[in-house]
Amino acid sequence: MRIIKIKEIVRKDFPIYYRRLYSSIIIIEMMGRPIEKKIDFSIETKPTGQKDILITILEPVDYPLIPLLKELKKFINEIDSNGQLPAL
Repeated sequence: MRIIKIKEIVRKDFPIYYRRLYSSIIIIEMMGRPIEKKIDFSIETKPTGQKDILITILEPVDYPLIPLLKELKKFINEIDSNGQLPAL
């Protein structure tokens, strides 16, 4: 399993400035074929500057969730650090 990309990222309006909510579609490769799944995720910046990423997968996935969520968090943190997430 590997994450190919996250597409159609939409930022949701949320009144708390240190929490950002998004919905998107992930494309993951499982057993040599790409699969698309809808997800919601949030990025909360703590007072220490550390980012807490929470992910909700909205469709069933035929893969163990813990390794998938770990890879997704790493991928989302990387695209956020590179400034690739949309602003309001």
